[in-house]
Amino acid sequence: MRNMNTSSRRAFIKGTAAAIGFPTIVPSSIFGQNAPSNRITLGVVGWGMQGPGNTKAFLAETDCQVVAACDLDSKHLAAAVGTVNETYKNTDCKAYADYRELMARKDVDAVMLAVPDNWHALVSIEALKNGKDVYGEKPLAKTIVEQQAIVKAVQKYNRIWQTGSWQRSQERFRIAAEIVRNGLIGTIKEVHVGLPAGHSDFAGTKGRDAITPPPAELDYENWIGPATMEPYIESRIHKNWRWNYNIGGGQLLDWIGHHCDIAHWGMDCDNTGPGEITPIQADFPPRTDIWNTATKYRVETQYANGIKMTIAGGHPDIKSGTKWIGTDGWVWVDRSGFDSSKEELKKAVKRHMKVKENGVDVDKVVDGFEAPKLGDDIIKTRIYNSPGHQRNFLDSIKSRKPTITPVETAHHSALPGHLALISLMLNTSLKWDVEKEVIIGNEAANKLLGREYRGPWKLEV
Repeated sequence: MRNMNTSSRRAFIKGTAAAIGFPTIVPSSIFGQNAPSNRITLGVVGWGMQGPGNTKAFLAETDCQVVAACDLDSKHLAAAVGTVNETYKNTDCKAYADYRELMARKDVDAVMLAVPDNWHALVSIEALKNGKDVYGEKPLAKTIVEQQAIVKAVQKYNRIWQTGSWQRSQERFRIAAEIVRNGLIGTIKEVHVGLPAGHSDFAGTKGRDAITPPPAELDYENWIGPATMEPYIESRIHKNWRWNYNIGGGQLLDWIGHHCDIAHWGMDCDNTGPGEITPIQADFPPRTDIWNTATKYRVETQYANGIKMTIAGGHPDIKSGTKWIGTDGWVWVDRSGFDSSKEELKKAVKRHMKVKENGVDVDKVVDGFEAPKLGDDIIKTRIYNSPGHQRNFLDSIKSRKPTITPVETAHHSALPGHLALISLMLNTSLKWDVEKEVIIGNEAANKLLGREYRGPWKLEV
């Protein structure tokens, strides 16, 4: 092989891999200069709220090597490169201010994207065009039109996609969805999706509302990117950008990719969405406020299978998390726990989780009562079981099989949130054509499916 050129070596290895049953798509790191082994090479874009945690999870995987980092804030970029190099005890991680330069590297197999919502579509599509597999944060994009473009690009360039809706890789949520999918609470009639309300000062900059020149370390012109240019104000950039509709989507869009994603999983609705959306209530600050996203909201949606979903933030009767209500009881799950109207399910889940957490079998008695195991005699239909969100992404890169949160799932999980926001902004009910993906009979609402880009940026697949 030493005398072969790169393309010949690639063909030889692919042919050999296919002959012995290995995946026929081999990570480019095998042919690059950065990883002497067959580790997957990864570039990371964005070092704000989600970027550090996601990157550290990849750094912990021995078959993955982070080789590049990109951020528009030089201080963030230095922190990213420093974290990577400190982990590997070298200085190999290369820094980029322009994501397009990172994407053009032939020796990078995949990228992790954790950028503000206004950049999701452009950065994702650039990665896909350059043959990268993508781990991208939720919601899938700032608008439905942008989400549709990302879906098209993933399919066109035949890439692996993982969305940062990591709850699907947590056992509690999978067990709850399996219980619902197996009919243990009867036929689903109603679903509650409880999301946060208000605004959270993630960056500790609330009140710093003066218009000032951008700091020297931030390329603010490109940070705004395709969104409408607005004066620099510290309280609406890093981490707190999500509270301004020019860049983010408020609590509704920030969380819809979590709890509605789990709701759809239990409903078996990963490839569909609601046909009707009805606004009930919303508290919007003035559009001129620094933080102008809805602080309290409630929307009802109707699915073709007859299920009514209520999405709400700031309403005590809709508890945080996901609650499925069936003809024979209900199940609720959140990061804080699991509950059900059926005592036997509560005890079974408690026993199951205890077994898995301790790694050994335990007594059948839970809280003084005998609890059944959630075995195949009870859960006859199993759903996707992920070993961990980042681990699942890497495994899918190797196998070329879909991840637990592929792009189509991410698109449909976020759709109810986007449609809910449009209905609340216009204060009108909407009818959604699930197949054609357009709003029926409302031109003003259809215009809000996308947004106008600031030049020179263009949305092209």
